[in-house]
Amino acid sequence: MDCTIQLEVDMMKREAQDQKSSVNQSKKEGSRKKAIVPNKRPSRARGTEAVSGKCRICDSNSWDTDSVRGETICAECGYVAAENMIDPGAEWTNHSGGDDRSRVGAPTTLTLSDKGLSTQISRSDLTSGAAARHGMSGKNLREWRRRQRVDQRSKTRDSRSRNLTTAMQFIRDKGDLPPQIEQEAANLYRHAMKEGIVTGRSIRGVTAACVYIAARQAEIPRRIDVIAKAFDMVTEVEEKELKRTIRLVARKMNTHHITGPEEYFEKFHSDLQLPPNVLGETRDLWDKVSKDLIWQGKKPSGIAGCILYKASQNSGSSRTQSEVCKVSGISEVTLRGLLKILNQMLSE
Repeated sequence: MDCTIQLEVDMMKREAQDQKSSVNQSKKEGSRKKAIVPNKRPSRARGTEAVSGKCRICDSNSWDTDSVRGETICAECGYVAAENMIDPGAEWTNHSGGDDRSRVGAPTTLTLSDKGLSTQISRSDLTSGAAARHGMSGKNLREWRRRQRVDQRSKTRDSRSRNLTTAMQFIRDKGDLPPQIEQEAANLYRHAMKEGIVTGRSIRGVTAACVYIAARQAEIPRRIDVIAKAFDMVTEVEEKELKRTIRLVARKMNTHHITGPEEYFEKFHSDLQLPPNVLGETRDLWDKVSKDLIWQGKKPSGIAGCILYKASQNSGSSRTQSEVCKVSGISEVTLRGLLKILNQMLSE
């Protein structure tokens, strides 16, 4: 009987010891887990490939990486475990002396067929003078010119790429627009391609129409005859075709805009090289007569030329009728007729 009781007591002691040891083991594991995950600054949560394991000074597993100095530091005692580390991120050093530190290349642009996402071999670097500056021999220069031709052909293998390349070249070289308006003209042309407007029409004509509409939308309009001349569409047939294309693109793209005389003031003022005060006089003069219905049906550029001519006379910086007519695209007879109407309105 006593032996049985003693055995039961021993078993209970062993079970108590086993339970106590399991609790201690779980506590140790829990404490290790807490030590592995530091609850410090967010930068300490970043791992590093340079150091793993515990700190040799304080046995801590909490590491901090200083990307500026290229060091891995113990977050507890400050021990520097690694230095001169290579930063795999982007380089933010600017060697050009400006404020921009991006070093990521030029932004994408719609005025290039590939939107500027590919590299290119510039022709300006392959001239004789540039080759001499770069120390290139004649053989190397011929080789690089061959590579440039191959590079250009590889980007225009399909008809759509060739179409876009030609069109974007027209917009950049002949559009004579500010960069932002060039982007709008290029965007219009890309939409026109999707709508099938380019099919069966000349690339030159559609790009000229897009340039005209983009300038009109930005309220810096260009005369159709000026656009036609810039795009080498000099014959009467070509100019009529341009007008039809402009109407078609405007209708398809829903870009109807009624151009007013006031949108030509700054352009004509600049072309005539008038003093700044004349522009203010022109705007004041137009504000006085703009509400009259007599101007309906008259050419906006002609009205702008008439108002500017009158303002230049009033300010003592007059220009000849022929100079104004050349800028505004009207005849001297038309200008005199508009001046007669303007003088009658001002005398009332």
